[in-house]
Amino acid sequence: MKVPSAGMPASLETAPQAEGLRRITIDPVTRVEGHGKVTILLDAENRIYQVRLHIVEFRGFEAFISGRPYWEVPVVVERLCGICPVSHHLAAAKAMDHIAGYSAIPPTAEKIRRLMHYGQIMQSHAVHFFHLASPDLLLGFDCEVTRRNIMGVASAYPAIATEGVLLRKFGQEIIRITAGKRVHGTGAIPGGMNKAVSVAERDQLAKDIDAQLARAVNAIELIKRMFGEQPDFFRRFGEVVSPTLSLVNANGDLDLYDGGLRARDALGRMLFDHAPVSSYQALIYEETRAWSYMKFPHLRALGTDAGWYKVGPLARMLTADRLPSPAAERERQEFLAAGCGRTAHGALLYHWARLIELLHTIEVIRDLLDDPELTGTDLLGDKGARIEEAVGVIEAPRGTLFHHYKVDENDLVSYCNLIVSTTNNNQAINEAIRSVARDHLHGRILTEGLLNHVEVAIRAYDPCLSCATHALGDMPLDVTLVDQSGAVIDRMVRG
Repeated sequence: MKVPSAGMPASLETAPQAEGLRRITIDPVTRVEGHGKVTILLDAENRIYQVRLHIVEFRGFEAFISGRPYWEVPVVVERLCGICPVSHHLAAAKAMDHIAGYSAIPPTAEKIRRLMHYGQIMQSHAVHFFHLASPDLLLGFDCEVTRRNIMGVASAYPAIATEGVLLRKFGQEIIRITAGKRVHGTGAIPGGMNKAVSVAERDQLAKDIDAQLARAVNAIELIKRMFGEQPDFFRRFGEVVSPTLSLVNANGDLDLYDGGLRARDALGRMLFDHAPVSSYQALIYEETRAWSYMKFPHLRALGTDAGWYKVGPLARMLTADRLPSPAAERERQEFLAAGCGRTAHGALLYHWARLIELLHTIEVIRDLLDDPELTGTDLLGDKGARIEEAVGVIEAPRGTLFHHYKVDENDLVSYCNLIVSTTNNNQAINEAIRSVARDHLHGRILTEGLLNHVEVAIRAYDPCLSCATHALGDMPLDVTLVDQSGAVIDRMVRG
């Protein structure tokens, strides 16, 4: 863990509100999904006293999903997000499989779901690296803000920008074929799928798969060159040492669709392994804080101070034993050998891990397209007795995603709890921006470029702030009811 600079508060979260401090606000945080801001408290000598990421929007899906028929849930919750709707669609469908009485779905249905899911992760990783992160990495953290965007990348590096567009296009086409449309499709239903993959559709995708593999390899070579130019900076920028969490299959391999929960501590030692996803509340506790609509989960066994953890591509590289695809596993081994092993926790390493995972998803997609069962027509499982409660967990592009539901005797949802990937990463993101503030901002004259260092650390986690805003407990609300003329009829204030 990094040591604070001399004369600097040990904690940048709970520092006292000393008199004379100034507040710097980064509002909004740019090139992320959703809306958030960062506040920095500093004194006249620009010494940093507090840094916080505030999530200022509230979605409330957990409340208004209650009372809906359970079979509607997979197509309602995906409206949480336009970037990773498939993750919510499938996590909810996996929970509703069990609630509806389907203990298993047919192999063809599962393979179509996996194809959909890996296609979504592929397109999401492409969007993040090429469109959101590459302007900082290719043009420089301090590049003038009018150029530091995807248009600047397209102007300076047109071939790289084109690669990103084509990777995302392929992933979106997979989603269209498996879910019915590119955004907010309806392919997964309780018990299986409602849409088959035809031979012609499979062949359409298969003819382009080798080109996608080559593009992923090119992207990895690009990030490796960047790492080679500044290896210490890559390892240490925004470094926060913490446990990691992900799904793994029975062999300990990474499985982005299904498996048991595994957590390692900051040194890579096993905390728990192959825990059933239904037991997540015995393992994870969710806290709230007054200054954010996003929850703060931690591992119960380690407590509030030491139990927060990371999820997502870097965490998955460190938590799983291997990637079950040969080219991606070779790249992972090179990543670990470059000093990015289980004790490496720099924020920028997320980019390298994400591109390795991009290659992994394309390898899995290639294998699924070669599987004759993919084009089968057995899409719905055998139905048994309905149950009242189930948990669906999946590895979304940004990390582990939990969907937990209870359904009453009238088939209506009576309880919903979501822990989305960015929520799991909440404390880690806050710690990362405090690490950057300690190392790059403390005692210096703050420029736009220096403040962008804070945003770079946030963007490394690829947060989806819209997905993550589901606070528990009492939140401040101010609701005013007005008539057509604008006259106030009633007002209710809480908190």
